[in-house]
Amino acid sequence: MTEGFLNARGQTQQTNTFSMRLKKMFSLCALGAITFSIHAQTDPEITTWLLNTTGITGRHYVDGNSTPITDTAQANVQRIRYSNDNVYINSSGIPAYIIGPYPDGNPALAVNNNWLFQIPRDPQENTGTLTSTPLGAIGIFINGVPMYDYKDGASYSSSTQQDDMQSGDGVWNRNAILAENEGFDCAKGHPSPIMGGSPGGNVDGSYHHHQNPTAFNVDMIELSDICDMYLADGLYTLDSTAHSPLIGYAFDGYPVYGGYGYANTDGTGGIKRIESSYQKRNITARTHYADGTNVTDGPAVSNDFPLGWYREDYEFISGSGDLDVHNGRFCVTPEYPNGTYAYFATVDENWNSAYPYIIGPEYYGIVETSNFTAMGSTSVTIDETVTDYGGTTSVNELEDEFDIAVYPNPASDLVAIQAKGLLQQTLEVNLFDMKGSLVKTTQLNQGSTIWHLDTRLLYSGQYVIVITDGTNRYTEKLIIQK
Repeated sequence: MTEGFLNARGQTQQTNTFSMRLKKMFSLCALGAITFSIHAQTDPEITTWLLNTTGITGRHYVDGNSTPITDTAQANVQRIRYSNDNVYINSSGIPAYIIGPYPDGNPALAVNNNWLFQIPRDPQENTGTLTSTPLGAIGIFINGVPMYDYKDGASYSSSTQQDDMQSGDGVWNRNAILAENEGFDCAKGHPSPIMGGSPGGNVDGSYHHHQNPTAFNVDMIELSDICDMYLADGLYTLDSTAHSPLIGYAFDGYPVYGGYGYANTDGTGGIKRIESSYQKRNITARTHYADGTNVTDGPAVSNDFPLGWYREDYEFISGSGDLDVHNGRFCVTPEYPNGTYAYFATVDENWNSAYPYIIGPEYYGIVETSNFTAMGSTSVTIDETVTDYGGTTSVNELEDEFDIAVYPNPASDLVAIQAKGLLQQTLEVNLFDMKGSLVKTTQLNQGSTIWHLDTRLLYSGQYVIVITDGTNRYTEKLIIQK
């Protein structure tokens, strides 16, 4: 059965009823998840995060299979702590929406990175030497997923006449949004490899977004057809009639909003699409920067190297859009009725991502640089008194407190679950299959330390062990091999 509907471009289409309902459900769920927390708040830097209190886990697609696989890592944010000066966010880096696959051959697999980020609560304008956005994380979305800037680390090499991450000249720096478009999933995200993997094989990766985290299939013009087979939603959906939600924070502590805001900075004038003040340069040859600097020649503008392929193809024209050179402005927002400096995840008239996408080449404020990532982690430490907000649901908190071990794994006939310390409270132990069905349940009682699981009657395959004390959770994937 089919029925007609109007897509974002006003065109009548025919679609399978079931598929259409799925897409509608994805859109409504994505919007609902955000609108729950966009009311004006006293402390939005504490209250806005999507704190996972129900044990939601991530899901992912594999190439060639349109049925998502349920993961064991908890999605979104696991813990929020704060002091007078900072907010500390623990997250897996895995979103609640389905991620993958990455058709460009990306060897990285999105994994739980156990992130700890630090966001200043009283951000300040940087009146000295500005901080450039680095390669890697530049901020964090409210679901705990890192945000990246435009770059992917590659630049043009005049000697090889191609883009290269190792031997590029660093003069013409490649735009990941264009160059890696075919490698983004439906939610416009992908993982970057964490060093240490085997060449040619899969490696652990950090899932992230370089751009506005909305799904390709809700744009007015779709720049990827990946959602056709691997349907997913994004963090939120664009709405031209409402101020976009607060979708994250930059590492200088200033908020990041979606693509729409108030027409006037004082909160009046209705709603409009907030426009970047960067434009593509009118060039056919790449010999100079926009400021006139004579540099090593890059490739001529062509089908292989279209205009916009490099960051240096853009120039800032003050007053041509709504935002400054950092892609932000001082304005009133729903969460900040008295005004704040804010960045916007800019989109064009077709809702496609618009350079510089989230934050310009340099931050507006003073940056907490311990957030900058290396080897899949930050250097953030908590050396001040903090208060928990909303309880703790850290994936591995029980493991840290009780030193829980599951062994052997893989197993064939018997598995032991052991809490090696003094167990002062009763823990519930549940075993689920990969369909989410409860297979076995028991308790680790106060004063006991171990539970033996007889696996002889279980089929070979993957299972998930979930241990909880009612507030905190510990999960581990169990493999049965016979």
